[in-house]
Amino acid sequence: MSRLVYFIAVMLALLLASGAAQAQEYPVKPIRIIVPSSPGGGTDILARQLSVKLTARWGQQVIIDNRPGAGQMIGISLVAKSPPDGYTLVMTATPLAINTVLYKKVPYDPIRDFAPVTQVAAMPNLLVMHPTLPVRNLKQMIALAKSRPGDLAYASSGVGTGPHLTMELFNHMAGIKLEHVPYKGTGPALLDTMSGHVPLLMSTLLPPLPHLKTGRLRALGVTSATRVSSLPDVPTVAEGGVAGYEVVGWYGIAAPAGTPQPVVAKLQTEISAILHAPEMRDKLAADGAEAVGSKPEEFGAFLKSEIDKWGKVVKAAGIPMQ
Repeated sequence: MSRLVYFIAVMLALLLASGAAQAQEYPVKPIRIIVPSSPGGGTDILARQLSVKLTARWGQQVIIDNRPGAGQMIGISLVAKSPPDGYTLVMTATPLAINTVLYKKVPYDPIRDFAPVTQVAAMPNLLVMHPTLPVRNLKQMIALAKSRPGDLAYASSGVGTGPHLTMELFNHMAGIKLEHVPYKGTGPALLDTMSGHVPLLMSTLLPPLPHLKTGRLRALGVTSATRVSSLPDVPTVAEGGVAGYEVVGWYGIAAPAGTPQPVVAKLQTEISAILHAPEMRDKLAADGAEAVGSKPEEFGAFLKSEIDKWGKVVKAAGIPMQ
């Protein structure tokens, strides 16, 4: 064996040993999960549920840090520039894929700048309305929108978010034009819809659920192909008159690119165990979500497929680059 080959072999062995030791010790200090949206949205709710479980398992505090703005790009780019040591993570969602195809300038590359950890959950979106809107179902709402083009508006968690493009695809397929009122997160969009300032809201499923029970909001349709168990009486958008319509959102955890593979693997293993524990799995199912817990390479491949899918949606719906 030549000295060069021997040297390379020794260095590789040292690196592998160092990574394994780092994974065994990790975490030795608090972990920060950046949520790139406002408190009260689906991403925030799910991140906080995970943080409680991870804190209990590790004995190290897992802190949620909300950094909303710019279609989630502020928070996401913060993580892309963070040290790749496993102590700064991002709870991300569909915008990680969407921003690349919607914005001319994105301060990060969703593939190059991140180490995928796991897809946490899959969840449909939900179209809800203020009770004063003079309709009872989705077909009536579509008819009203056609009779008053440009008069009806909908709120979303921001330009380029999953709910935004979900609704723009709905506009395109239903042959209507609802005006978009973007907010800096689901929380403020939800509050304004409940107050009657905006008649409609497209949101991830979790935030509006409590307000359907109180009557402050009414559900018009879920975006999945089938009804969800937590809202058995709410039809799908396809059932409501938009044939072939289906959009399912997702949430995932990612770390900065270069994070040691053993640390990424440990994160994935721990998060997946939490997601598939009966208590968490059942809670997610009751909220209309499906626990995933995919491997890092599976989440990476899924992210690439999402970029391709949403690029086609943006083009088909005629949404201009921002």
